[in-house]
Amino acid sequence: MPKKKTATLFEDSLAELEQLVSQLEQGDISLEESLKSFERGVNLTRTCQKALQEAEQKVQILIEKNGTQTLEPFTDE
Repeated sequence: MPKKKTATLFEDSLAELEQLVSQLEQGDISLEESLKSFERGVNLTRTCQKALQEAEQKVQILIEKNGTQTLEPFTDE
């Protein structure tokens, strides 16, 4: 299965996270469902954090090349 682009992965994860938070705030779901939603939310948060870190790395690569903006390849490991 091919990897999703970082931006799409971030946007999809954030949208799902927002839905989960909304459901949890309403309080209309069972404790078991709340715990599953919370666990899913933690995983989505980690996914978003990773995507943001990758984006930050790309920005740093662009900015910090001897004070000039130079494009360099970015490895997604």
